Parts: sequence; C-alpha cells; structure tokens
Amino acid sequence: MEARIVSLASGKEEYNICKSRLHRPGQRARERLLRSPPSSPAAMSFRKVVRQSKFRHVFGQPVKNDQCYDDIRVSRVTWDSTFCAVNPKFVAVIIEASGGGAFMVLPLQKTGRIDKSYPTVCGHTGPVLDIDWCPHNDNVIASGSEDCTVMVWQIPENGLTLPLTEPVVVLEGHSKRVGIITWHPTARNVLLSAGCDNVVIVWNVGTTEELYRLEDLHPDLIYNVSWNRDGSLFCSACKDKSVRIIDPRRGQVVAEKEKAHEGARPMRAIFLADGKIFTTGFSRMSERQLALWDPENLEEPMALQELDSSNGALLPFYDPDTNVVYVCGKGDSSIRYFEITAEAPYIHFLNTFTSKEPQRGMGWMPKRGLDVNKCEIARFYKLHERKCEPIIMTVPRKSDLFQDDLYPDTAGPEATMEAEEWVAGKTAGPILISLREAYVPTKQRDLKVSRRSLLQDSRPAAAPSAGLSATHPSAMSQSAATPAISISAASGDGGQVIEEVLREVASLRMLVAAQGERIGRLEEQLSRIENGDV
Repeated sequence: MEARIVSLASGKEEYNICKSRLHRPGQRARERLLRSPPSSPAAMSFRKVVRQSKFRHVFGQPVKNDQCYDDIRVSRVTWDSTFCAVNPKFVAVIIEASGGGAFMVLPLQKTGRIDKSYPTVCGHTGPVLDIDWCPHNDNVIASGSEDCTVMVWQIPENGLTLPLTEPVVVLEGHSKRVGIITWHPTARNVLLSAGCDNVVIVWNVGTTEELYRLEDLHPDLIYNVSWNRDGSLFCSACKDKSVRIIDPRRGQVVAEKEKAHEGARPMRAIFLADGKIFTTGFSRMSERQLALWDPENLEEPMALQELDSSNGALLPFYDPDTNVVYVCGKGDSSIRYFEITAEAPYIHFLNTFTSKEPQRGMGWMPKRGLDVNKCEIARFYKLHERKCEPIIMTVPRKSDLFQDDLYPDTAGPEATMEAEEWVAGKTAGPILISLREAYVPTKQRDLKVSRRSLLQDSRPAAAPSAGLSATHPSAMSQSAATPAISISAASGDGGQVIEEVLREVASLRMLVAAQGERIGRLEEQLSRIENGDV
C-alpha cells in the first residue's frame, strides 16, 4: 500500500514537471508580448485571433407564409438570369406564359395567393429573359426577350388593373435574343442591353437612339455586364473565360483578364465601390470559385477562394454601403455572404443562410427600400417553383436608435445628370440620401421621348422639353402611339413648381376650412337630435 502511494506521488510530480515544461513556451511568448510595444507584430498577431466585424452576426430570416407571394408560375426558361427585380414599390417576376413572354408586377404589399387572372406585362412575342427597374423612377421597368427587342414599360402608381401590352418604348437593334438589361447608375434615360449576337448597345430611352454600339469587343456569348459606381466604365464576363473592363464612350477595352476562371461553366463579374472587380466562376475541376481583382494589375487575383462542387452558377449581389457581397447559387438552398476589406485576405466569410427549398432565381431590394428601424441591411426575394419568398438579413442590435454605422448615406432616386451630359463626357457619382428619417419617395416624373439624335449635336443639348409622347422606333408603324411616361424633368422650371405648390397649399387650406365648417354643422345637428329638439 505504501509503495503504491509513493508511486502515485512520484507520478504526480512527473506530471507537474511535464506540464510546466509544456506551458513554458507559451509563458515565454506571453512575456515577450508584454515586453513588446502595442504596435509590434507580435502584439498584433496575438490580438487578431478573431477578426472584428459588425457584420459577423448577420442572420437571415424568411418571412411568414402570409407575407409571401404564392401561386406564381416562375419561368422555366434556361437562362442564367435572376428572373426577379425589386424596388421600394414593386416586385417583378418573369413567369411562364403561352404565346409569348410575360412578367408579373406586384405592389410590395400585395402578399398572399395571387389570382391566376392577375394582369401581367405581356407585350413580348418571345420569352422574357431579363428585367431591370429604372434606378431613377420606381414606375419604369425595362425587359429583354428572345424576340430580339428591348421594351420599356410604365407601371401605374397602384399596380396593374389590366394586362399591359403597349410599351412606352421599343428598342430594336439586336439580331439575336436579348439576355442582359441594366440601367446606367447616374445618367437619366441611359440603358445598356447585351444580346446573344455578342453585341452591347447603350441606348438613350428618351430619344430611342443607339448612343453606342459595341460589336467587336466580345468574341463569344456575354454572361453578364456591370456598371461601375459612376457609370464611366462597365465590366463584362464572357464565354471565352475573359473579364473585360470597357469604356463605352470610347468604345475600347481598358483592361482584360484572360482565363479569370478556368472552368467552362458560366461566370459573372461585378464592379465594387472602390473600383475593384469581384468575380464568380468555376475551376478546371468544376469547383465553384470567388475571386477579387485589381484593375491596375490583372495578372494575379488579390484573393481566390473555392467554395464547393455544385453545378449552379453563382449570382453575386453587392452592397456598396457595407462592402458585403451576397452569393446565391441557382439551384442552391443557401445564401453565403462575405465582407470585402482593404487588408488581406480581402474576402472574409461571414455566414450562410440555409433553407430547405432550392432557389430558381433571386431579387434584391435597393437600400432605400429596407426597414432601418429593424436594422435590416439586405432583403432578398427568393423564387421557388410557384412562390416568391422574402428573406430579411438583419444585424442584431439592442438599441432602437438609428444605426449610423449600418446606414451610411446611400444612392438616392435622383439622377446625377442627363443623358446629353454623359454623352458629352461628364462623369459623376450618384446623389446620396440619408436613411435616418424613414425615406419618403418623391413624386415620379414623366419620361420624355424625342426623335432627335444626341450624337449629331456638337455640344450637350438642353434638358428635354416637358410632356413626352412616345412612339415605337422606325421599325414599327409610326401610327402606333404609346402612353407617355417620364424619367426626366426639365431643368429651370423651379419657379413654376414653387407656384404650383403654393397654389395647391392654398386650395388645401380652403378645403380644410370648408370641411371644418361642415363638421361643426353636423355636430350641432347631432346634438339637437340627441337632445330631442328635432
């Protein structure tokens, strides 16, 4: 028994000796750290065990079933488009349609089951491939179709009550189907379209003219196009595996990266706010990849990450205010999100939202349409086979106050310049608005269409005259008059606007006074009835 106690004691002593030896290197490191200045590499490496970010705990949550849009026949066309476009007023979804192409436009508040007889936008003769809301008018949407045309539509203020078959503008210039539509971020009435004829056309919707036609820059199918922050350049991803940065006004490729992703499946490229380019694609072994590129040096990516081996094309959605990129795979049931920073490794994984059902497409709400009171930093509209489901991304905060760090000033609905100014060479970023006060949209104005060509002018013309009546281009019958819409307002009419506002205020005051008198008379009559005087 004594021998056993002695052996246990000696074993414990040996254990303590070993333990002290094992912990000695760590203790020495801590002593070096305490002796080192706070800015030394040793101290910095010890502190940065976990990267600090206010978006680390962002979580996604689908809304309740009664807040979804049910019984929508989402399009089955084989095209890598989002199939959904959203703004603070409407959600638009490309749907199955017999005898042509159609998409459905629903007011955001019209949730629940959508009746099969609900009116649609159905002017295309072939399936619709892409749609995009105008950033400067929440009632104007553009669509591209297999019928080789681009159409611009005016949606009534309260949504559709009858099927909409007559577009305001029809733009015809592509020889094959049009699969990409995107509005200029800062110039009014400027729209870009790209077709399967490998041609990119920049249009002025206000004159129905081709501003620029870029025919020889892409040798193969164009997968996607993305404007930079001020609209001076755009980047494109092509089937030849190249990413190109193009200046449309000069008609030149500014920079090009061949084999940005070596896989043969579709890839996409988007501009970030600081001018860098974020791409998604596939490796040679068909693994899905993310990459970040510096346009000044496209030899090697700044960062490259491999995700998984799924087949669906990755659709990136970028928030320039928070520098967060959300990546959704077609056919996936998850949304991954990453923060882009200025320090290595540049692309930082944040989290993944996972659900049960795969997504057929995805819509993305602009920042000015979010609920700032609930710390909502993103909202997606996930398309199922027969349903559209909003998904809310939230940063958990205990305070009910406005969170300045989550909501810096964001791009507003006002255009920075007219199309004429952009053609003349002007470049400017978006006009920013604050989200501190719950954003109230301004009254939308009508798009004006005239038949003159901007490219024939020696200098920028004055802003278009008021009151537009749009007709189809020359390829269509000149007698086909179309409804008037508006994306622009004449400059220099400030005095007239002020007079109209003052007149309206005066009339409202008179109306309020008259109603007050009527209410007084009715109350007096009611009191007499109650007292039995009548």
